Amino acid sequence: MTDAHETAADRPLRTTGGAPPDDAGSSASQAPTPLLEPREGIPPVIADAGALAEVTAAFAAGRGPVAVDAERASGYRYGQRAYLVQLRREGAGTALIDPVACPDLSGLGAAIADAEWVLHAATQDLPCLREIGMVPARIFDTELAGRLAGFPRVGLGAMVENVLGFVLEKGHSAVDWSTRPLPEPWLRYAALDVELLVDLRDALEKELDRQGKLEWARQEFDAIASAPPPEPRKDPWRRTSGMHKVRRRRQLAVVRELWQARDRIAQRRDVSPGKVLGDAAIVEAALALPPNAHALGALNGFGRVGRRQLEQWQDAVDRARALSESQLPPPGQPVTGPPPPRAWADKDPAAATRLTAARAAVTALAERLNMPQENLITPDTVRRVCWEPPAAVDAESVSAALAGHGARPWQVEQVTPVLVTALAEGSD
Repeated sequence: MTDAHETAADRPLRTTGGAPPDDAGSSASQAPTPLLEPREGIPPVIADAGALAEVTAAFAAGRGPVAVDAERASGYRYGQRAYLVQLRREGAGTALIDPVACPDLSGLGAAIADAEWVLHAATQDLPCLREIGMVPARIFDTELAGRLAGFPRVGLGAMVENVLGFVLEKGHSAVDWSTRPLPEPWLRYAALDVELLVDLRDALEKELDRQGKLEWARQEFDAIASAPPPEPRKDPWRRTSGMHKVRRRRQLAVVRELWQARDRIAQRRDVSPGKVLGDAAIVEAALALPPNAHALGALNGFGRVGRRQLEQWQDAVDRARALSESQLPPPGQPVTGPPPPRAWADKDPAAATRLTAARAAVTALAERLNMPQENLITPDTVRRVCWEPPAAVDAESVSAALAGHGARPWQVEQVTPVLVTALAEGSD
């Protein structure tokens, strides 16, 4: 075992690079150690049923938490499917699995269902893992743990360096993971991503416990693990970059038609929509409302498009131009909940006063607890409680209101006292 293979138990918690205050821990400032190779070498990629069965048995017989990671091809392929799954568990070592060749990993998921899964930024990976049958019952999210513990930099590389004192390679995070075969340097990078994830988990658990935040983290992890899949986004075309320039309903219809046409083409080709047509080009066409393909071709983003493709995009523009007034999209989506805060002073000055007091109080509390304000309580929850506060503002009613908006018990306990005071001050 080399220096780079020491576990968290062998090394004190480091505080290099901006870790949270550690009155009782180490303040080691030695240079971090580059982590260049997985301790058992780069494992072969699992790409057939027989090898998958062997890995499943090995991980079922392993011990302790399971480090899990997934690599996607964002910016290259359509959607957010996984193109490589990495796992590591004591007694089983590291496994790299090709979910294109092995699209059903439900057997593996079931084999480790009783274990705690350790992920970094779990909400990013859980959707693509769910698609291939891997659904954890319990998780530990090292990124979220870092936020709750007060680390200012919570990327995996920064956390491994600041907490464990090792430097991970950073060069392949944004490559096209749908490439086959995957180059050896990419596989080494992927294996190293789970090499120290359980060690990081163990060190962060100790730090959270030292700060009195471990139960808070467990509630957050449980909420993530038990959350249902998100509902499909309504009118996703409205998220086109540059939409703030588009104000007329006819122009909005052009954005919608072009976005939907682009999405169909991207899905059929299995490429990122941005590689088919850029958002800037869609907005440009919406603003110009070109009457024909020649005019469309003169716009930025369409100059190098082939004639056939140009006619295809012009067809989308023409469909929007032909819609009746009743068929045009509304200027904005129906608003549920409070209006934008900038409108509060005119619509309800008392609510605006409450929100100002509540924001200041929550920000101060987050600073005292050394964590981001959005992890203490979501800004949307604060807005909703301030817009429609309980009829009688007291600890019981405010607690009930927070819980009704999805706040976890620890958040209710911490935030209720400051919100009661802020709501009362805002009502004076």
